Amino acid sequence: MTPSEANVPVADPHAGKGKDDTKKANSNLAVRIATAAVGAPLIIWLLYKGAPWGFYLLVLPATLIGAWELFNMTHPGDRKAQWMGVGMSAVASLATYVSDGDTRVLLTMIVAVPLAGPLLTLVRLGDMRTAALRASAMGFGPLYIGIPLTLLAVLRRDLGADGPAYVVLTIMFAWFGDTGGYFAGRFLGRHKLYEAVSPKKTIEGAIGGLGGSVVGALLAHFWFLPSLPLVHGVLLALVAGALGQAGDLGESVLKRSTGVKDSGAIVPGHGGILDRVDALLVTSAVTFLYSIWFLPRR
Repeated sequence: MTPSEANVPVADPHAGKGKDDTKKANSNLAVRIATAAVGAPLIIWLLYKGAPWGFYLLVLPATLIGAWELFNMTHPGDRKAQWMGVGMSAVASLATYVSDGDTRVLLTMIVAVPLAGPLLTLVRLGDMRTAALRASAMGFGPLYIGIPLTLLAVLRRDLGADGPAYVVLTIMFAWFGDTGGYFAGRFLGRHKLYEAVSPKKTIEGAIGGLGGSVVGALLAHFWFLPSLPLVHGVLLALVAGALGQAGDLGESVLKRSTGVKDSGAIVPGHGGILDRVDALLVTSAVTFLYSIWFLPRR
């Protein structure tokens, strides 16, 4: 090494990385807030001022886009199979909403859709090594995507005057949980939660997420949903919050196993629809089950 070479400073590959990560995180948070500021008023207006079917017309496109993202992951490059999956998801969603609780319609859908998965895979066989995965995805995906978000519209329609409030509560379980987890994980996170699935998630973040869901239940009880018993609200928040986080991890499994970073790019700051509603898919199901077991029927 010459003297001149020895005096040349060597660039540290990690220099400035922490600052760049902080800038990126702050920028992402700003985009998230801006996206929520645009989307939240529309949701609230449709819930409280629009007709029940109007809210469903908001839910249905989100459901179909989520289905498209899912089948893009499980059936890459096969447009016909992707459209089959989206079509079956539409059928599952419409059957759930239009049936109005008719068990014959619901049971027919629940039986027919999983059976159609392997049968449709015979039409689009492709690589035999991935046929089982694709058949399972085609049979399970339409139920996984098509039903839970539609249950939000069912809650809005079937719970009378409290319907909109229960939808808001369900969304708060997911969004407040996500926000609580984000800040707790960012500032307090030390211990990995499930590194093989989601390297950035921490135990501290998960606890903060549960706290956020509980805050949502408290706000609901004391502000816009006084008919919800406080004990019920807190327990529901803990169950929905915990399972919602599991739903987040479940979607991460789907993405990692198919080599996808984000399910899509339609929601600014959030990636795809599935990236935004992964927890909501579960919290909506939990709140709906609570409503049919513990609330008076129409």
